[in-house]
Amino acid sequence: MSDSIKHECGIALIRLLKPLSYYQEKYGTPYYGINKLYLLMEKQHNRGQDGAGIATIKFDVKPGSRYISRYRAMGSSAVADIFEYVQKKFAAVSKAYPEKSKDTQWLKDNVSFTGEVLLGHLRYGTHGKNSIESCHPFLRQNNWMSRNLVVAGNFNMTNVDELLQQLYELGQHPKEQADTVTVLEKIGHFLDNENQSLFDEFKQDGYSNIEISSLIAKNLDVPKILRRSAKTWDGGYTIAGIFGHGDAFVMRDPAGIRPAFYYQDDEVLVVASERPVIQTAFNIPISAVKEIKPGHALIAKKDGTITEEMFREPVEKKACSFERIYFSRGSDSDIYKERKKLGHLLCPQILSAIDHDIKNTVFSFIPNTAEVSYYGMMEGVNNYVRSFQKEALLKRSDKISDTELDEMLSITPRFEKLNVKDAKLRTFITQDADRTDMVQHVYDTTYGIVKDHQDTIVAIDDSIVRGTTLKQSILTILDRLNPKKIIIVSSAPQIRYPDCYGIDMSRMGEFIAFEAAISLLKQRGLQHIVDDVYSKCVASIAKPKDEIENYVKAIYEPFTDDEISAEIAKIIKPHHLKADVEVIFQTLDNLHIACPDHKGDWYFSGDYPTPGGNKVVNKAFMNWVEGKNVRAYFSS
Repeated sequence: MSDSIKHECGIALIRLLKPLSYYQEKYGTPYYGINKLYLLMEKQHNRGQDGAGIATIKFDVKPGSRYISRYRAMGSSAVADIFEYVQKKFAAVSKAYPEKSKDTQWLKDNVSFTGEVLLGHLRYGTHGKNSIESCHPFLRQNNWMSRNLVVAGNFNMTNVDELLQQLYELGQHPKEQADTVTVLEKIGHFLDNENQSLFDEFKQDGYSNIEISSLIAKNLDVPKILRRSAKTWDGGYTIAGIFGHGDAFVMRDPAGIRPAFYYQDDEVLVVASERPVIQTAFNIPISAVKEIKPGHALIAKKDGTITEEMFREPVEKKACSFERIYFSRGSDSDIYKERKKLGHLLCPQILSAIDHDIKNTVFSFIPNTAEVSYYGMMEGVNNYVRSFQKEALLKRSDKISDTELDEMLSITPRFEKLNVKDAKLRTFITQDADRTDMVQHVYDTTYGIVKDHQDTIVAIDDSIVRGTTLKQSILTILDRLNPKKIIIVSSAPQIRYPDCYGIDMSRMGEFIAFEAAISLLKQRGLQHIVDDVYSKCVASIAKPKDEIENYVKAIYEPFTDDEISAEIAKIIKPHHLKADVEVIFQTLDNLHIACPDHKGDWYFSGDYPTPGGNKVVNKAFMNWVEGKNVRAYFSS
């Protein structure tokens, strides 16, 4: 993606289903669980480079012994830093007590991070503050083992203000206004309720307090806790949690917005945000990995019982299509095919834009994530050329000459790597003019391929958000090759609306499509639409969120997709550019053809899967009109 955006956190949960001694005997290491957790997190490093954290819980420890371990770190090397820290602990034990290095019970009693349940998190801060306190997992601690709670997730809630008010009404006083706090405290509150209810029940039956502690741990109704906690949540989420005594869960929102996959055998239960990382870490086929159903929670009781329970009634599935286009690793079999399909489906628009002049066109891509879509585009162009040659030859009624045959068969598309992404430049330069000049060199190019003032360059990108890098860098660099025309192709449709479920796209003014629509409104004397939309947005504040519509759609209604694309081309074209510029976007229909099981397209269509989404988009528009450069919702 030319415009880098922060996005999607990642989770990894492992529940060891055998005693630690089993893994020592079979795999030759007492650290089987922590090693696998490292693999799962490192293979999902693309999902979070602001920070990371891990937590583990040990079963059946003696009173007075520590059973929860947690460590968090900041920065792009957080995963490596965390596991280096843990490894040093293991190494120190092996050095000091070599005779104990394979004694799993001794290690469990004396060394941290040797538990049966392991939880990892990779964080992408969607906005603003980025401190160690913002890194998951979060802890809610208590002297009662079954009241302890560890939580980590990939989520954003759109109704944090409402959830905070509910906590106030319960008598709590959360320390900050963030969705992580509301989620932690909401689950914690109903965990406390369930504990107290069971305590009262068993106390009446005459059990001692010591007996009651183990009975509570055994009888906690996890689905009930989750149903009560999530009753009013509005957002996209995959949330993993562990109770102090050992019950664990991973819950997925009712629309399936955020991804969650799992694998289970008699040795282990593992959950992650992406499917191929599980396949790689455990060397299993794609058919062995399942998806947690929307509105369901995968629950692992301490006794090893694993069930998938519904906690909210599922709604129409709106799994995030951006996961397929950009966020998730392309090593997933289905994602790879879908990205190729996205490139392939663009070919009719591309061929029309170049007037089917294959001979004088160079096809390329904007590294690095658009490469798979590029392969699909290659396939589509090659198919067209073969069809063209076949049809031309079969239609000939007379004998074709050798020269004509050679000329026809010589039509070969030119696929080249024109853009090369260099390492990021240091940001010590503060002068805007100098910084802009340096940004132009983020990408380099391959010279000697494009024919001066004769060739058209077609460069595919996976999506275009702001258009900043195109304007400040890519187009200028490509223009140095002296093409006649530059066509930028987006494998995603026009991004018109903010996301409120985890992606760092929350301000209306960030979208080049929105800028183009506003520009067209001004050009055509339709500025009153802006005022009308603003008035409706303001009036909607007093409405129940279920009655609120996305009024911002009216900004785009006077224009066709092609008109907005043409205006985008004008906006991103630098004044000094010699070549003509055209921009082509994927259509919504083709997006759904390529990604049939991931129909979450609210950032393109404005059709939000939860009521809170409409509230957020209207608030984002109001912020833009009022000149407020802030997000339209609260989050961590």
